[in-house]
Amino acid sequence: MQLWTPNQPLKNGRFIVQKVLGGGGFGVTYSALEQRTGKLFAIKTLNPIQQSQGDFQEKQEQFVNEALRLRGCQHPHIVKVHEVIQEAGLWGMLMEYVNGDDLGVYVDKHGHLSEDEALRYINQVGQALECVHQQGFLHRDIKPNNIILRDGKQEAVLIDFGLAREFTIGKTLSMTNSKTEGYAPVEQYERQGRFGTYTDVYALAATLSSLLTGRTPIPANYRKDGDIPLKAPKQFNSDISDRVNNAIIKGMALEPRDRPQTVREWLELLKRSPKSQIQNLKSSKMDYTRLRDLLAVGEWKTADQETNRVMVTVAGREKAGWLNSESIDSFPCEDLRIIDQLWVKYSNGHFGFSVQKRIYQSLGGTRHYDSEIWEAFGDRLGWRNTDRWIMIKDAVFGMEAPLAHLPFVKDTFSLASRLVDCNI
Repeated sequence: MQLWTPNQPLKNGRFIVQKVLGGGGFGVTYSALEQRTGKLFAIKTLNPIQQSQGDFQEKQEQFVNEALRLRGCQHPHIVKVHEVIQEAGLWGMLMEYVNGDDLGVYVDKHGHLSEDEALRYINQVGQALECVHQQGFLHRDIKPNNIILRDGKQEAVLIDFGLAREFTIGKTLSMTNSKTEGYAPVEQYERQGRFGTYTDVYALAATLSSLLTGRTPIPANYRKDGDIPLKAPKQFNSDISDRVNNAIIKGMALEPRDRPQTVREWLELLKRSPKSQIQNLKSSKMDYTRLRDLLAVGEWKTADQETNRVMVTVAGREKAGWLNSESIDSFPCEDLRIIDQLWVKYSNGHFGFSVQKRIYQSLGGTRHYDSEIWEAFGDRLGWRNTDRWIMIKDAVFGMEAPLAHLPFVKDTFSLASRLVDCNI
């Protein structure tokens, strides 16, 4: 069992250990000076607790393989992994040394962040996470203490991949249930579960909440076991915008299916809505003022009914009461664009045809019907429940609804094609 000490030489004197930088359930990180260059590095190893376990060699092999894979995550907001080294049988991950405070320490020193500052760092970390996910990894330990601010720069760097694991979408996997209370989603409390990019979405949303309020969110297992609702961050900081408040709540949904499924989808919720009003509320066929007024006050159910009314009227399908493929194919682009802009604007990007189209196409959807894709699409939008399609009376008419849940329109795969034709 090894615990390196200050002034200890490594690799035949190539490095001199400086001090312990930090540790957790799996690893311990040291600063070390490379004598030839005078450059400071960080070296991470498995900690003494892990070294004493019977499966230590297996864990070392996993540690090295993951270090090598993480080298593929070359991103300005991810700590850089240079190489792996071995000292007396103990493998270490040689990384760049990032000088600066982590965001947890920074908030302790300066108080909660402004919304603009917090979003700057969250967007940087979100981009870094997208790179990690593209490599087939989950970080699984996003929190303020694992994000360092470079001294003198407004740059955040994601560190500590000690809990990072490979994942496969749609498969049940066994993973260690190590976690950080308040930032880990409910699925991380189980040894087996369907982990996905939405697992890191929860932690990133919880981190944003903490940065804006200075408070650690209530642990997910307490919320589930005690049926305790999540308090809106805005209750602790009235300066938080409704847009960001709603995005945090959405990202921290207890059930994975109710969260944005990717970091990109969640980051879209944080984007500012256009400040200018939609200028044209009338097309050659319809006046959309009433729809605008309903959406502006959050009357989602009535707005959904109004959307159906104006669309069947524009299409000349009042008697049928619904749109078929032919009427969608010829639906005026001008009207479709106004309806979509209104839904997107007043839901802060949570609802709208263009949001539905993006999700449908991300699943591989095309104009041609595919039952598996269509069902997966219905699952993502909350249009299905226990393998059955819901009725309109069972829809959720509020911001707590799944992303792109509204508006309801029959034959959405035809509508997605029309949205492409209209460049929406």
